[in-house]
Formats: sequence, C-alpha cells, structure tokens
Amino acid sequence: IFVMLRAQTGHDFSQYKPSTIHRRIDRRMAVHQISGVNDYVTYLQQTPAEVEALFRDMLIGVTSFFRDPEVFAALQARIVPQLFDGKPPGATLRVWCAGCSTGEEAYSLAILMVERMEALKSSYTVQIFATDIDAQAIATARAGLYPASIAADITPERLARFFTPEADGSAYRIHKGVRDLLVFSEQDLIKDPPFSRLDMLCCRNLLIYLGAELQRRVIPLFHYALVPGGTLLLGTSEGVGEFDALFAPLDRKAKLYRRQGESAEQARGMAGRYQAPARRLAAATPRGPASAGVQGGRPSLRSLAEQTLLAQVAPAAALVTGSGDICYLHGRSGLFLEPTPGEVGTPNILKMARDGLRPALAGALHRAVAGHEVARAQRVSVKTNGHYTSVNLLVRPVAGMAAIDAAAPGAAPDGTPLYLVVLEEALPPEAAPSTSVTDSSSTGAAADDRDARIAALLQELRAKDEYLQASHEELETSNEELKSSNEEMQSVNEELQSTNEELETSKEELQSVNEELATVNTELQAKVADLSRANNDMNNLLAGTGIGTVFVDHRLRILRFTPSAAQIINLIQSDVGRPVAHLVSNLRYYSRLVADTQDVLDTLMHKELEVQTSAGQWYTMRIQPYRTLDNVIEGAVISFFDISALVKTRNELAQSRGLQRLGTVLRDASDAITVQDLAGRTLAWNPGATRLYGWTEAEALALNVRDRIPPALRALALERLAQLSRAETLQPDSTQRLGRGGAVVEVSVISTALLGDDGQMYAIATTERALPAPSA
Repeated sequence: IFVMLRAQTGHDFSQYKPSTIHRRIDRRMAVHQISGVNDYVTYLQQTPAEVEALFRDMLIGVTSFFRDPEVFAALQARIVPQLFDGKPPGATLRVWCAGCSTGEEAYSLAILMVERMEALKSSYTVQIFATDIDAQAIATARAGLYPASIAADITPERLARFFTPEADGSAYRIHKGVRDLLVFSEQDLIKDPPFSRLDMLCCRNLLIYLGAELQRRVIPLFHYALVPGGTLLLGTSEGVGEFDALFAPLDRKAKLYRRQGESAEQARGMAGRYQAPARRLAAATPRGPASAGVQGGRPSLRSLAEQTLLAQVAPAAALVTGSGDICYLHGRSGLFLEPTPGEVGTPNILKMARDGLRPALAGALHRAVAGHEVARAQRVSVKTNGHYTSVNLLVRPVAGMAAIDAAAPGAAPDGTPLYLVVLEEALPPEAAPSTSVTDSSSTGAAADDRDARIAALLQELRAKDEYLQASHEELETSNEELKSSNEEMQSVNEELQSTNEELETSKEELQSVNEELATVNTELQAKVADLSRANNDMNNLLAGTGIGTVFVDHRLRILRFTPSAAQIINLIQSDVGRPVAHLVSNLRYYSRLVADTQDVLDTLMHKELEVQTSAGQWYTMRIQPYRTLDNVIEGAVISFFDISALVKTRNELAQSRGLQRLGTVLRDASDAITVQDLAGRTLAWNPGATRLYGWTEAEALALNVRDRIPPALRALALERLAQLSRAETLQPDSTQRLGRGGAVVEVSVISTALLGDDGQMYAIATTERALPAPSA
C-alpha cells in the first residue's frame, strides 16, 4: 500500500504512526465492504482512483481559527511582542506555518501580527509561509473564503475588523491586507527543502501522526530553519523529545520553545540533504538528417545541397498534438504564427495563429482529428504586417510515431497521435489571355472578377461554418463531461455527508481520548522535568563531593564517572563503554583493580584498601556492588576517598611518638648525652649531663663545646672531630672535661655523627660517662 501511494502521489507514509495508518485503511475497507487487507491491496491495484481516495483520507485537516485560545493568548502576550522587539520599522519578519491545512491557523498568526503592528504604529515586512501536502486544502486557503460558522471561533471585534461577509451571508472572506501577508504553497515537510532564516515556526498537531524516526528528523530540521533565538510552537500533545539541547522551553503548557545552540555540522548536513544532484551530460554523436552523409567530420556535397534546397523550397510546417500543442516547428513560420503575450507555457498553434488563420486552422485540425484524414483549406486570407496574404493550409495525421523516442526534447507523451500542419503562401491566380479591347471583353472581365470574389466569400463562409461546427461539437462534448462529473460529485457528496456523520461521532470519541492523552502527556512532561532536575542534582552532587567514583556494568565496562576519578584513572568522556582493563591507572604498586572488582561481583562482598597514586596522594578505594531500587545487582561502584591528609597526620603522629620515646630515653638515661653542631654550639643537654657537669640545660645551651674541654686537650678533640666527619669509626675515648666551677672530670666519651637525608654530617651526638677515680 505504501509503495502504491508513493508511486501515484509522490508521498511516503511508511514512517507515519501505524495506528493512524491502520484506522484510515480500515475505514476505506469498510466503505467498500472489503474484509481482508490482501483483498484491499488487489482492489487498489485494479482501481487507481482508490489510491487517490486513500491518500485523501490520510490527510487529516482538522483546524480552526485561534484553536486553543490559551496558546494564542500566550503568543499575543509574550512571543509576538518579542518578534518585533529590536527590529527597526520596515524590517522583515519571517514566519513558517507548516501543515497549515485550509489556512485558519496561518491567518490567525497574521491577524496577531497586524494587531501588533497597529499597536506599535509602525510598518514591517511580514512574510508568513503556509505549506501543506494537500493541494485541495492549499487551494481553499488561497481563496480565503470560509463558512459563516467561523464566527463561533473569532471574537466579534476581529470578525468585523478582518473579515467581509458575502452578499448572501453564508460565508466570510478574509481582508486583502491580511491575505497579502501570506504565501501558500504545496510542500512535503519530509522530503522538500525547508524555509530558512525564520523568526518563528509553527507546526501544531503534525508530529503526533509521525513515527519516532521521522520526528527525530523533523526536529533538527526546525532547528536549522530558525534563526538563533527563534521561536518554535508545537501542538499541545507534542514536544521536542530528546532534543532538549536544541530547544529551551519557554512555556511548557503552551508548547513554546526557544532555539538554542549552534551546530556547524548540522547546518552542513541540512544543506547537503536537499542539494540537487549534479547533471551528467553524456556526449553523443548527433543523429538524423543533420549528420547524414558526414565523412571524416565534414559534410558531403550531397548533404550540403539537400539541406540548402530544403531550406529554400520546403514550406513552413509544425508537428502538433490533437489539441494544437506544438512539438516541433520547421521553416520560417513567422508569416503565419506569432507568440501570444503573457506567461509562456506549452506553445499552442491555435493561440499563435495570426488573424484570419485561426478559424480555418481550427476547423481543419478538428476534421483531421475526428476523421483521421487529410484536411485542407485553400486560399485562406491571413493578416500579415498590415496587409492580407492568401495561405494554403494542410493538416495530415503522422504515422510511425512508435519509433520516436518519447524522452527526446519536444516529444509528445507515449501514445499521443501527432499531426503535421503545412502552411504555404498561395500563388496569385494567372491573368487571363490578352485579346482586343472591346466592350464585350471588359464586361466579361468584370463578370469574372465578381465570380471570383463571390467564390472567395463562399469559401470563407464555409470555413467559418466549419469552425463554428467544430466549436459546437467541442462544447457539447464538454457539457456531457460536466454533466457526468456533476452526477459523480452529487453521489460523492451524499457519501461524504454520511461519512461526516460518522466522523462527528468519531470526533467526540477522539476528543475524550485526546483529553485523557493530554492529561497523561502533561503528567509525563512533569515527570520528565522532575527526572531532568534530579539528574542535574545528581551530576552536581557527584561533581561537588570531590569523591572519585566510577560505575561499571557486569562486563566491567565503564558506565559513567565523576571528574575526580579522572585524576586517579586516566579517563576521558569517550572512554564510556570501554572495559576497565583497557585503561591506564595512576595507582602505584596496585594492579588488581580488575580482579578485585570481579571478585566483588562474584561474592557480593565489598572491598576496601588504601592505594597511592604516582603523584604521592593516598586514597581509600572502596569497591561495592551496584544495586537498583529493586535490589538487582547491575554492576559495581568503585569509589576513591582522598586520605592524603590523614596519612600525613598518621605518619607525623608515629614520628612524634618515636621522638617522645627517644626523649624519654634521653631523660631517664644515667649517662650524659649531648648534641652539638659542627661549630661546637650545644643543641641538646639531658639531665644526666646536668648531674655529671653541674650546668643546667639552659646554661649548657649557651656554651660552646670548647668551654668544656681543657685547653691542653682541644687540639686532640678537633682531630677526632675531623676523623668523625670522614665517617671513620671511633672507639670510646677516655678523656677529661671541665665541670661547673672549672673542676676536671675524668670521662669516657663515645661520639656519633648525625647524618641528614643527603648523607652529610650536620651534628655530633656524644655519650659521656664518668670514670672511677684511680686508686692510690
């Protein structure tokens, strides 16, 4: 059925919603009392008129003036003023009303535009393009004549301001000032190129009949047609669907959207989609008389002589159809034919015939068509350039048309009979033989002239009679055809009346269903808005927490991730859908991410461990199953919590505890323990040193080690310091030190070099113990 519709009407319904298509086909089957679809297909193949009737049923032209008053109130209050804002007087405003049906909605938009221009007291160039695939609906819209019932949809003020009632009061006609703003044309939104640079696009209650694939093609087309910031108006049960990145909602209830975003690829794709294919001209060798006798690319003497002789001797002729349409002209025909003024369409020889030639030519052509015979007319008086010329006319049917290529330029359609019209200037009558001039001969010559004149008049009268007879026969034929058409229209009208009653019943049912659907659609739109808001909140929450999170499915393919996770595992947006094993992580000393994740999916037990990145940051990695609201495991969640500060604090605490233990050892040790830098300044002094030498810690920190070495032993002490700086191992040394008050103390000293991170000595630690006094 789709193939037959496309072949006969040029329109493809294969991607319309199946429910709509089924209802229309079932209705046509019920009209013809056909029970099976296969039988209906056979009926369509045998009855081409039924294909056209089915096509008409597919076109659902339900519309009215200011349909859905709330929507037009929103247009009048918000959208129309914005269209004129920022535009200087005289600027151009472009609007497209797609699927306009019989034009009521397009005229409603035009009325709003006129009212706004009157309020601004300025003049603008408003262009409203109204299109539809229904040629009959477009013809009704062009006429701008509507029944008196439209008064129920239009306020009395607008009805009086923009409409003129007909004389009988049965209809209203739109004012010319409003009609001039609109351009109506037949257009298929699916396959024909769209309008562009539009300030507003109105397409109401058309998308509901299209399938999802067609809707996905049409919405980007609307985006391409509108200027940046342009307005899109859809039906109350329609929406932009998944293309919320292309259109921002202005009024969800009124289905008003603002164009946003810019896509160069989309613009190029739209431009390429409707670009006409380039013509490929094949070079061919010319055929026919012009190439006959050509030798080596040069015409022969014979063909040259024949062509010159034909151009000199052959009369003017034309190859025409039965209605007079010219297919081919030969010779100099300007003496008999001239172009008619006005639009140039298919040239017709009857319209191009000069004064005096048309009646005889029409009669001869009619006789040749009706009788399939040669028709002649002698010495027809034709007005040419201010004087009259006698012309001999011949019309002959042309045989052998089956061999003519119908695709050749100027060829008639297949099966159309053609006729050759030959026009030749008549030779003047020969003069009578000269005799002696007498009264009798003069009288005879005058009588001959009178007889010739009478004969010419009689011949002209016969030609007029033949022309009138042919016109009379054509008129009778046309009347019979009109009578039969009128009878058919009356029967069709009766069928349409019964169908209209059925449609009224169906309309009421559909209105109730539509109200329910509108309610459901509103609820769905609200849920979509809530879902979009919740999704935005979730995205902001995941991005704002700073917690690196990666979601994977059963096959360990990445579903989504947070920006913080990209710093731990090398992730970009195109990695969504790739397995985790294909990625390179920044984790140091850890390569069991895939194995641990698979283990969590197998055991459903979460895992938690500490990992470190190559940058030195520490994270707690937690792997746990991904559970839906229905408690179904659909993957795993890998989370990374930054614990770098915690690890640092923990290390510092451990170091502090070690220092604390070391301080306790130094404090409780009985030996004197000191620390001095390379210059000899005392850096540390424990209680054991205070007991041994008598100086307090504060006093000792102000001393230099030289102050505690007897002068005689200072050179030896400096030598041992040099040995210690060369990392030489020193044995315990028995020496003397000075105590408080100058007392000499015999001590055993163990010196240890303190080295920094770079391996260089920065201080010396000494452990000093008093030696027992020698026995006497």
